[in-house]
Amino acid sequence: MRTLLSALLGFALGALATPALAHVVEVTTSVSLEDVDDQEGLTAALHAAVNEALDGALAFKPTLVALTRANVIGERLYVRLLVADAEGEEMLRDLRGGEPAGDEDRDSTLAQHSTVKETI
Repeated sequence: MRTLLSALLGFALGALATPALAHVVEVTTSVSLEDVDDQEGLTAALHAAVNEALDGALAFKPTLVALTRANVIGERLYVRLLVADAEGEEMLRDLRGGEPAGDEDRDSTLAQHSTVKETI
């Protein structure tokens, strides 16, 4: 009887819990480097690929788009993006201990973890 009561209480609490409304998504997209001749062409192709990925993969309006990784494999540039809405951005800030997104410590930490595989 106690087990049944505990199960019902657990189910009731789970049913009444409010889900988190924050959206945080990681999206990967790629750009072909065969047709890119210069930096401006690469920038335009990358912007187009990112916009296409965000339009096709998200059901919310992002307020944060951050490049987390870029790799060149063969003739393709693969980029990984961290995308969040306003609540997700706030949640990420809370997880970082309240630090602003563009602080100096963050930039040096990213530089320590980033490696250049190939020059574009």
